[in-house]
Amino acid sequence: MPISILMPALSPTMKEGNLAKWLKKQGDKIKAGEVIAEIETDKATMEVEAVDEGILGKILVAEGTENVAVNTCIALILEEGENPDVLNNYQEKKQQTKSQNKEDATNNVVASVVNQASFDNVSKQNFTHNTKNSHENSFKASPKASPLAKRIAQNANISLVNIIGTGPNSRIIKKDVLLAIQNHTNSATKKPQRNPQLITPIKNNNVRKVIAKRLQESKQTVPHFYLSCEFNIDKLNELRTTINGVASTNEKGLPEYKISVNDMIIKATAMALKKTPSANASWSDEAILLYNNIDISVAVAIEGGLITPIIKNADQKSLQEISNEAKLLIKKAKEGKLQPEEFQGGSFSISNLGMFGIDQFCAIVNPPQSCILAVSRAVEKPIVENGQIKIANMVNFTISCDHRVIDGAVGAEFLKALRLYIEQPVLNLL
Repeated sequence: MPISILMPALSPTMKEGNLAKWLKKQGDKIKAGEVIAEIETDKATMEVEAVDEGILGKILVAEGTENVAVNTCIALILEEGENPDVLNNYQEKKQQTKSQNKEDATNNVVASVVNQASFDNVSKQNFTHNTKNSHENSFKASPKASPLAKRIAQNANISLVNIIGTGPNSRIIKKDVLLAIQNHTNSATKKPQRNPQLITPIKNNNVRKVIAKRLQESKQTVPHFYLSCEFNIDKLNELRTTINGVASTNEKGLPEYKISVNDMIIKATAMALKKTPSANASWSDEAILLYNNIDISVAVAIEGGLITPIIKNADQKSLQEISNEAKLLIKKAKEGKLQPEEFQGGSFSISNLGMFGIDQFCAIVNPPQSCILAVSRAVEKPIVENGQIKIANMVNFTISCDHRVIDGAVGAEFLKALRLYIEQPVLNLL
């Protein structure tokens, strides 16, 4: 199908102009960007460049013609290999009605796009526009493009906004639109398919049901408040390394004990509770219950839930005893072999998520207890010590408190005592 060269609008106010001179003759080859004619406007004489390539098949408006309306077809370009006889058909089509002419032109442009781009496998729907009005609205604000490029884009339902033009002055030409259509088709083909949504029910075991019930009751009935501090654990790490370094070996050549950071935190917590006994308590409607024994519940993740085995009388035990007992209880917990007295009760809880890389979190109080300590990971940070900046391993400790039992001052006193036993860990050995 011949490509129409339309009378261009060379200014925002131009409605018509004079075709002063043709710089190409019928039969001449034309390349995109070549000057083909001169147009006189009311302000100046300007050159017109070709935006498509081919052969200048027929000049419809002779040079010297005045008052040629904008968008009037002034010439026809034959594409490479196109039969010149189509120029005669063009003359016949001019005699048809306006509406029929527009419909035929649309169908021919669509066929041309499909044949030239070899899009035999592209469904007809990809090139079908929704409504006449939607297309007219879509292309009113289009960027600079050749008439053919606009028609191809319009019939392919492709917006010109995101297409980069390779014609003169970055004008969008036919091959730019064809490439955009091809890319759109390829991307649509490669779009990953979403699998059907499948929901797999996991039946709640008794442990999960108990956890859900108790924690829901806790958040609904216990007035939580939270206090946080960062402690320096450098000295704690040094002491731990020293203690582990002097451990004797058993018959298998393994050390008799291996103290962990968590073991030392359990011991320090027990000592801090001994120093602030008001935090070792629980709530009842009749009275606040103070415990004389310091029994530390340690949160352990097991399959399907969470359980809190208890280190009883933790303040009275050595680090080695706490370490060995904690390892045994954790092993039994993961094997499901804990006895009720080994996980029921307790006066204070610790939840340590430092091994999972958590920087800070707030745990939920485990009734009837009134406090739970959340321990995060160690992070190297610059601190000021004795007027000097140094790098230290800092850990965030956050205590969650039942405000019915623990006032802010009591929680603060506990953290103050805990800081002492964490940052001066040798006191745990007394």
